[in-house]
Amino acid sequence: MKIVTGVRFKRPGKIYYFDPEELKLEKGMDVIVDTAMGEEYGEVVIAQKEVEDKDVTEPLKKVIRIATEKDKKMRSDYKSKESEALKICEEKVRKHGLPMKLIDAEYKYDGSKVIFYFTADGRIDFRELVKDLASIFRTRIELRQIGVRDEVKRCGGNGICGRQLCCCSFLGNFETVSIKMAKEQNISLNPSKISGNCGRLMCCLKYEQDVYEEKIKRLPRIGAIVKTRRRYR
Repeated sequence: MKIVTGVRFKRPGKIYYFDPEELKLEKGMDVIVDTAMGEEYGEVVIAQKEVEDKDVTEPLKKVIRIATEKDKKMRSDYKSKESEALKICEEKVRKHGLPMKLIDAEYKYDGSKVIFYFTADGRIDFRELVKDLASIFRTRIELRQIGVRDEVKRCGGNGICGRQLCCCSFLGNFETVSIKMAKEQNISLNPSKISGNCGRLMCCLKYEQDVYEEKIKRLPRIGAIVKTRRRYR
């Protein structure tokens, strides 16, 4: 068993385990953690718990420190610059005539990198664009291509149920959803009724699928003749 702390970098988002070492962490605290991509700013969502060794990805990275006021101010300052960074990048994309749609811009908490998210039909040669952006922002530049589901997750919106989209409110990961699920749940196969804002099958088709699969195994098929025990009063 290992003692871990659960940290989330975005809301909603996946929870990652880190080694708290000797730090006294509480839920809701902001922390700086060590990741494969360098130092990152996150929020403690699980203060401390024991997990099986098999549930931990080795090597277990560490919580470096509780975020200081300086860390929080840097994060806030760079966060306020993201919309302007997106506008600048959009201008440069038009200048280079690249067939890509910019979705969002995101600074690392300390300004050491700017990530631009975009969608495109195929691979894009954006080397000259990166050079232009690096000369303007004077920091590392990353352009990250994402799919339509991630695009909607970043943009937000409401579903046909009238509520905020699941991917924008609580889903940490996208799970595989298939047309077979809609068939087994006896839902209309009309694309407009089973597709989400992203144009893909709605994530909520997965929620009750396990129950339907269990019931399908146990209940008689449609049209089957069923004999029951006769009850007398």
